[in-house]
Amino acid sequence: MQDKIWLSSPHMGENEFSYVKQAFDTNWIAPLGPNVDGFEQDLATFLGHNTHVAALSSGTAALHLALIILGVQARDEVICQSMTFSASANPIAYQGATPVFVDSEPHTWNMSPEFLEEAIQDRISKGKKPKAIIVVHLYGMPAEMDRIMAIADRYAIPVIEDAAEALGSTYKGQPLGTFGAMSILSFNGNKIITTSGGGALVSANEEWIRKARFLATQARDNAPHYQHSHIGYNYRMSNICAGIGRGQMDVLPLRVQQRRDNYEFYLKAFAGVAAVQVLQEPTIDFYSNRWLSTILVDDAQEPGVSREDIRLALEKVNIESRPLWKPMHLQPVFAHAPYYGDGTSEKLFDKGLCLPSGSNLTATDLERVVDHINACFRSIPA
Repeated sequence: MQDKIWLSSPHMGENEFSYVKQAFDTNWIAPLGPNVDGFEQDLATFLGHNTHVAALSSGTAALHLALIILGVQARDEVICQSMTFSASANPIAYQGATPVFVDSEPHTWNMSPEFLEEAIQDRISKGKKPKAIIVVHLYGMPAEMDRIMAIADRYAIPVIEDAAEALGSTYKGQPLGTFGAMSILSFNGNKIITTSGGGALVSANEEWIRKARFLATQARDNAPHYQHSHIGYNYRMSNICAGIGRGQMDVLPLRVQQRRDNYEFYLKAFAGVAAVQVLQEPTIDFYSNRWLSTILVDDAQEPGVSREDIRLALEKVNIESRPLWKPMHLQPVFAHAPYYGDGTSEKLFDKGLCLPSGSNLTATDLERVVDHINACFRSIPA
């Protein structure tokens, strides 16, 4: 069996160990510490736009705190993109609120502005104005932020950007994660940079970030003893993990370029394959970090070869690939949640596949992936 080709594995640089060693040498083996402060500043500097950052234990924790800070409570409703990972929707349920799912549009695969407005108008007509909108930049591709922000502003509903997959992406030159009232980042092991596990809450509202840090540190009041006036959470990032993150920030621009190079390889390789469509940026306004390179497989073009046929063929030769996210409105746990759309995300799920996209892939790895995909089409009986 050949070596495993992973979908998106961690890729260390040269400086991560020095930050972690410094934490050991100074005995900062605890939550918080100089690396946490430094990592937050590194992220704020990278994003610009007067942002403030709270480094946390996960992107899910960041989204949970964002909803708390915005006052989301039981029986409230929160609009959420349907085509996403469950972590975008689960924190809504943590608060006892109801997710209202909105379908994708076909150009970026992200939240449809048309169905977003339809959902808002219909929920308001039912006496349930949504408390927030969670828009996801899927696979690093920017959503149509001008249109989404205009709709959100028209109805005075705050936007939370789920930029877990999109650090290093921009829309009209502005970094993703700087458009909404708040945004969240993820540094899980498969993301474009990693802290092994971790996330961050980002906002231009410094008071909100101070509140997030307070809540994430068990909401301990300023007193010599342990006193608590609010429910708190153990959501802060450790100084060790933040040290890894500081080293990863040093190579972030390179990691974006490496993943974009992977995408360009696939784009050229499948240019002549009618059954394979590679997701492209709609216009020059959209700049994706290409966290994952994704394709649609049209079995009408090549009868007998589906997305699943290709996935299983790659699996047999030790190459990891994955279907696109199964829409949240199709998930059993959210079966009774409201949904607004026309089935676009369902069609994408049926035909879509994520290809190996790690920044540590070699040219040989990429050629091996493409060769095995092409072999699926060559194997069709004449």
